[in-house]
Amino acid sequence: MITLLHLSDIHMGSGFAHGRLNPETGLNTRLEDFIAALTRCIDRALAESVDLVLFGGDAFPDATPTPLVQQALASQFCRLSAAGIPTVLLVGNHDQHAQGLGGASLSIYRTLGVPDVVVGDRLETHRIETASGPVQVVTLPWLTKSTLLTRPETEGLSMSQVNELLLDRLRVALEGEIRRLDPDLPAILLAHAMVDTASYGAERFLAVGRGFTIPMVMLARPCFDYVALGHVHRHQVLCDRPLMIYPGSIERVDFSEETEAKGYLLVRVARGQAEAEFCPLPVRPFKTIQVDLSGADAPQTQLEQVIAEADIADAVVRCLYTLRADQVDQIDQTALEAALANAHSYSLQPELKAQTSRSRLPELGTDSTLDPLVALGAYLANRDDLGDIAEGMLTAAAALMASETGAEILEEEDLSLDDLDSLALEETAQQLRLL
Repeated sequence: MITLLHLSDIHMGSGFAHGRLNPETGLNTRLEDFIAALTRCIDRALAESVDLVLFGGDAFPDATPTPLVQQALASQFCRLSAAGIPTVLLVGNHDQHAQGLGGASLSIYRTLGVPDVVVGDRLETHRIETASGPVQVVTLPWLTKSTLLTRPETEGLSMSQVNELLLDRLRVALEGEIRRLDPDLPAILLAHAMVDTASYGAERFLAVGRGFTIPMVMLARPCFDYVALGHVHRHQVLCDRPLMIYPGSIERVDFSEETEAKGYLLVRVARGQAEAEFCPLPVRPFKTIQVDLSGADAPQTQLEQVIAEADIADAVVRCLYTLRADQVDQIDQTALEAALANAHSYSLQPELKAQTSRSRLPELGTDSTLDPLVALGAYLANRDDLGDIAEGMLTAAAALMASETGAEILEEEDLSLDDLDSLALEETAQQLRLL
């Protein structure tokens, strides 16, 4: 039985806007949060004397992190190397250059020849010797369409057709790796991917236009004893046989992850079986305070009361409140900042409530069976700016009603008027769509 620690989506260096400068260390407090989370993961790996550590990708927010952030990550993974624990670092979408080529932020580990560290920047099978015996790890880094789009065979293809072509090539390449696996040894697939059955969060928008979705059935192959995933920030089990899991990110990146548990996985794998334990991490809480003050007589008092009742100690807080324009002068910004002093950081986001609403014509009432021409007449009677063309519009509307095209326009709003060469008919159709 091989014991491994599976973590993913560190994003070291993210969320500085939610932190502040620590005067004692000179570091942003959110960077310290991410370092603390990763440190706890490595501490557990060393305490459990795991046989292998699998990192599922996205070490940093981008492929060119600052030296300070690089050092923060390297100082932790080097602890594993010093302890002789093999580690596989998979390349995620944020670890790549914009063109999707190579693992820029992780390739330094290969260049320096860090002992017991494997960089997974291509589809490849790695046989790794561990303290509990050999294991096979197939690495599947983040795939992009960018390189494929530059080739002649994709000229004139739609994006969906390009996706299918990329999936076909992945299917063939993955099958080639599978056929080379030793059936007597445990086999693990380590992939940074959007799997079609996963519940997505912020990562869906972080990767817009750069990747594609892989069907779960393509990865859930019986030859794999465990499928270790990365990219989706929400911890979730996608499949039991083989066991396929996203551990999720180790810290909250933004408010879209406010309610998500963060952590890593301890996994025990043998040929034909795997079991995993999710280990939650004590990460920085995010808290949203949202209140509508537009109906309040004393908006400042009500807002301060809502803040006082919220658990904001050491949390990253956003305070969203809605108020009327005439209430703006009643809000004391300094008092609100004092009320939020216990938060780790906070932002105040007021929003003015619109005072105007779309008026309804009293002549129309609520009768849904009202004749369309009568409704149009009432509408035009209340539009002084259309008075010059009102008569022509009514005539054109009557012609539309009498034609098949006109009937369809009344039923569906997205039909073309290309077959109508009368300007009056076109204008009438546009007005009918607004009713």
